[in-house]
Amino acid sequence: MPEITYYVALPFIASDDGIAPAEATECFNPNAAVMRTEALSRKPGYVGAVAFSRTGDPATGDFGDAKVIRKFGEVPEDLSAL
Repeated sequence: MPEITYYVALPFIASDDGIAPAEATECFNPNAAVMRTEALSRKPGYVGAVAFSRTGDPATGDFGDAKVIRKFGEVPEDLSAL
């Protein structure tokens, strides 16, 4: 199966331990991910959001590292767990 790129908007909320990810939203393309990310970062309850992409093979579950497209607001420095 060929590799597929997913585009994601991931908001963050304040937590007792700092900042925690909320529910991610899959988007159609990088522009949609950025627009959705900016909108999420402004919603009450969210402190920030990040748009990123991941490319891989869904059949095997083999995916490369996330590539950050754009950040808005407060986002953790270490995004390696995306």
